[in-house]
Amino acid sequence: MPKTKAGKRASKPPKKPRAASAPKVVGAANAAESAPPKPVEVAVTPAKGRPMLHWVGKRPLSRVRFFPAQHMEAFEARGAAPARAEDWAEWPAGYPKGGLLFHGDNKEVLGHLLASGFRGKMNLVYIDPPFDSGADYVRKVSLRGPKGTAKIEGETYSLGEQIQYTDIWANDNYLQFMYERLMLLKELMATDSAIYLHADPSKNYLLRSLMDEVFGQDCFTNEIVWWYWNKFQGNVNHFAMNHDTIFCYRKGLPPFHKVLEEREAIVRQLKRAWDPIKGMLVNVRDEKGNIVYQDRGEKTVDDVWRISMLQPADETENLRYQTQKPEELLSSIVGSSSNPGDLVLDCFVGSGTTAAVAQRLGRRWIAADINKGAIQTTSKRLQSIIAEQGEAKGTGKLPGMEAKDAPPAPAQASFTVWRVNDYDLAIQHNEAVNLACEKLGVERKKTDAFFEGTLGKSLAKIVPFGHPLTPVDLEEIKRELEARPEEDRPVGVVALGVEIAARAWVEDWNRLRKGIDAVNRFTVIDLRTDPKHGGFLRHEPARAKVKIARRKDTIVIEIEDFVSPTIIERLREQAGILKPKIDDWRAMVDYVMVDPAYDGNVFKVSVSDVPERRTDLVAAKYEIPAPKGETTVAVKLVDMLGEEVLITKHLEALRG
Repeated sequence: MPKTKAGKRASKPPKKPRAASAPKVVGAANAAESAPPKPVEVAVTPAKGRPMLHWVGKRPLSRVRFFPAQHMEAFEARGAAPARAEDWAEWPAGYPKGGLLFHGDNKEVLGHLLASGFRGKMNLVYIDPPFDSGADYVRKVSLRGPKGTAKIEGETYSLGEQIQYTDIWANDNYLQFMYERLMLLKELMATDSAIYLHADPSKNYLLRSLMDEVFGQDCFTNEIVWWYWNKFQGNVNHFAMNHDTIFCYRKGLPPFHKVLEEREAIVRQLKRAWDPIKGMLVNVRDEKGNIVYQDRGEKTVDDVWRISMLQPADETENLRYQTQKPEELLSSIVGSSSNPGDLVLDCFVGSGTTAAVAQRLGRRWIAADINKGAIQTTSKRLQSIIAEQGEAKGTGKLPGMEAKDAPPAPAQASFTVWRVNDYDLAIQHNEAVNLACEKLGVERKKTDAFFEGTLGKSLAKIVPFGHPLTPVDLEEIKRELEARPEEDRPVGVVALGVEIAARAWVEDWNRLRKGIDAVNRFTVIDLRTDPKHGGFLRHEPARAKVKIARRKDTIVIEIEDFVSPTIIERLREQAGILKPKIDDWRAMVDYVMVDPAYDGNVFKVSVSDVPERRTDLVAAKYEIPAPKGETTVAVKLVDMLGEEVLITKHLEALRG
């Protein structure tokens, strides 16, 4: 038996419970009808590049566990041309031929792709990972409608900010995080492919060293400076920082196409720094004898890209996603380093810019993110683009990429959404953690990647609220403490519900840790039942009133009402004791989707009502062709905070 830090022998904790069986899964084989296959591990080639960084806790990644994927949604544009067969000849049989959007930790997603037949298939990779900035990234959320607000006795209030993810790391943990993902990306890349890694000055020097180690110095191709020239900051104790860095590494000889830039655009961008560009222009005099500067036409883009950041007033591209990058930036990468039909991967997809640009430029794409808000934002964005392409409305041209020739035909007219592992929480984990820390009085510690902070004299660990506390969670905390032999503080475990087996585990653990010198005693705070702290985190789900009826060969859907208690509560908190008034329930609804033949498993989008502008509202009434025979109609409403409501109704076959 192992010894405790108090010198006592610990009794054996209860056995771990069996993992819950997953829904239908896909991998290298067809979907399983019951439980997923036993976990398997996928081999990863070691890194042999130089120089090699060293950090506390560095672990080589030789194997990664395979996790199953559950098919969640499917979208296909009406009347779209079929996919080009030659592009999909080596596509793994377990997946439909179209874009793939994965919800889950990208380490698990990348491992899943390796095990599912995608090793060596990626022609281009772009990643915009967290920069270890110590910042909380948020999405600004408002209601739909002309004002984008709700009125509370004459005052207007928005929904504020929704935490998307927290960029808080201990330096060593950040390096291990990036090291493992770069190793997996290398395995997925084709023999003639390129990877672009987006960084800022806070960690770009370390990330380049990691890239050298994983891919080798010989694969280094470019250090690109993205100068977002319109962001003029004041020089307060330092020079203004107006650029990011993008590193390009290549395997083999991938394609490369020149990117051209209009001289006139350069003049506009550099008008505040005129002298450096005089030599690029031809000096002539006008009829009055004054010297003027004429444009020579176009130039080949070099490794300094002068591209504006997204403007707040932009109502077409700006999705108010804090780390969103402009499509012009990604079009330069995708357009220069891939061919139509190539496969593009982004496993930190965020607002979906990489997938959107790949779709516009006739490339296939795979995207992933751990944040549910990112998945919903990307899905909504791709639905609009593919629908436009299916209706021949989209030109395929992007800012800064005005091509003389016709744009490439779309490589796919559909995409599917998958979930690797289980991250489908009713409330986003990062937002829930911040809420719990605020209510409990937890002092956050940005240097600790495992514990959220301290609660009094105890370490605080908040278990994800998507499940009650289990012995598996407690074993994870135990392993972390074993890796910290000098840590003797007690541990406060915060959870939303506690399994009986977990309470027995804690009792058994604490039985051997009594007295004033006992170390690492566990205290469990159940936010559902705790007499002091319990009850504050009650999630009342959104609800909708929807009428669904068959009228001969047509299905008529009428959404009569929608209520999001979470949105109402947010507005109430801003207004104090005043009750918020929302004149039109559609202000709370972001978009609506309909599946007229729902099978109870995969939501296949037939109607997608995604308002083009934030000032627009959903239609609320839909008439669609009815399938022959009996069917189940499903209507999915997504509110402005990303919460989903699914309404279904079974319709009998039309008689007579």
